[in-house]
Amino acid sequence: MKAFTGGPVAERAFGHVRSALDPAIFNHSVRVWLLADHLGRREAAGIEGREREALAVACLFHDAGTAQQYDGPQRFEVEGADAARDFLADHDWPTHLVHEVWQAIALHTSPGIAERMGTLTRLVRLAVLADFGRRDLIEPATDGLLASLDELPRLGIESALGDAVVAQALRSPEKAPSASWPGGLLAAHLANPRHSGINPAF
Repeated sequence: MKAFTGGPVAERAFGHVRSALDPAIFNHSVRVWLLADHLGRREAAGIEGREREALAVACLFHDAGTAQQYDGPQRFEVEGADAARDFLADHDWPTHLVHEVWQAIALHTSPGIAERMGTLTRLVRLAVLADFGRRDLIEPATDGLLASLDELPRLGIESALGDAVVAQALRSPEKAPSASWPGGLLAAHLANPRHSGINPAF
């Protein structure tokens, strides 16, 4: 794809997550940024400046909790949110904006909640849904957006992401509470460990 241009901090975040994430999950994260930016530009007041850069960082880090270096004891969403917060600690961002990034990542698998929180949280959630099939959310989509998305192969993201979350949960079941999305993935895997392909609970 063309050079990433989300702002200087977002560009550093781009390089950081590219080195940490599985290629399928990295491509998904960048597609989520492109989709969220498209949605943000349609907002009544638009998403600009530092807020737009914060949106980019949130999108890029939203699945960072699946990376080996961020495989801590908490749910992958929270580990990813903490990773973004720690990354931003070196860039002197306002506390409230860092919290918005944290919240957007931590809640991105929480349907019915993320959509009703702040702008960043809602946009990340909608962009994730759009990348996993809800393309109606981004209509009308520009030819430029569609071309940029096509430059980032999916590489079996549904299997790659589901497998990464389940692998962590098998090692540390506390990372997959029963009422959570990781918990649903783990339960489906345990019910049929021989299932291959996309996790039925994805």
